[in-house]
Amino acid sequence: MNGSRIAAVGHYQPAKVLTNEDLAGMVDTSDEWIRSRVGIRTRHIAGPDEPVDELAAHAAAKALAAAGLAPGDIDLVLVATSTAVDRSPNMAARVAARLGIPSPAAMDVNVVCAGFTHALATADHAVRAGASVRALVIGADKMSDVTDWSDRTTCVLVGDGAGAAVVEAADRPLIGPVLWGSVPEMGHAVRIEGTPARFAQEGQSVYRWATTQLPAIARKACERAGLAPEELAGVVLHQANLRIIEPLAEKIGAVNAVVARDVTESGNTSAASIPLALSKLVEQGALATGDPVLLFGFGGNLSYAGQVVRCP
Repeated sequence: MNGSRIAAVGHYQPAKVLTNEDLAGMVDTSDEWIRSRVGIRTRHIAGPDEPVDELAAHAAAKALAAAGLAPGDIDLVLVATSTAVDRSPNMAARVAARLGIPSPAAMDVNVVCAGFTHALATADHAVRAGASVRALVIGADKMSDVTDWSDRTTCVLVGDGAGAAVVEAADRPLIGPVLWGSVPEMGHAVRIEGTPARFAQEGQSVYRWATTQLPAIARKACERAGLAPEELAGVVLHQANLRIIEPLAEKIGAVNAVVARDVTESGNTSAASIPLALSKLVEQGALATGDPVLLFGFGGNLSYAGQVVRCP
């Protein structure tokens, strides 16, 4: 075995749906204003009794079931999140306990919106190095916990949810080489900080960076996988804003690809957004087993990470 693959995916969203009309009753905004600026129609919001690890465990259980695996088959749990309330036990350990995974390595990865693709690369490296046989990689965030619901510039953006993938050894690389990096001197452009912690961003700075700097980086991720952008069957970008997703996908040059637009239904779910959107495309039959799909996370810390994977 000299590679790894995504064996299965799963996702979970809380039952409560918050519409643009609901938000218009809370802050000075409207459905037209929100749709025209970010493309979002609805988002799912977790209740006070639904912590991040519960969202993550639901998505992970679905991925395990789809792979036909038992909790004992997993030896590594990685949870990408930036909304954990407690420092210890970490989210990965709490998810392992909820699922009954007996003795895994359990680590959290905090790269905010690029967290899942960083965690996926870490799992790929661990499996290929022989440090893990089968890993559970989860992106889960409860953005509603860190949102100022009186700030119309941020509260219209966010949602809660989780997505998960099972990564296991394969006889050839079906998770492409990661291309990752950051712009640390611009880390202030996206923040979750303070007491209580609150999400804030410099929207125009993020928009300019994403639409001008990231297309070339995403194309390089395709090159590392040995594919031209037009060979992609799917593109799953971080679901930040439809006005970022659509021009970025166009500039990448993936003219034949299905482009995930789950942001319209789910809002910005941070580290959950890529696995959540990928799992939905698989569930809907929009992507077939073996299809090459670019996953590309970007945002918080002005970090990015992308790789081409073969669809489970």
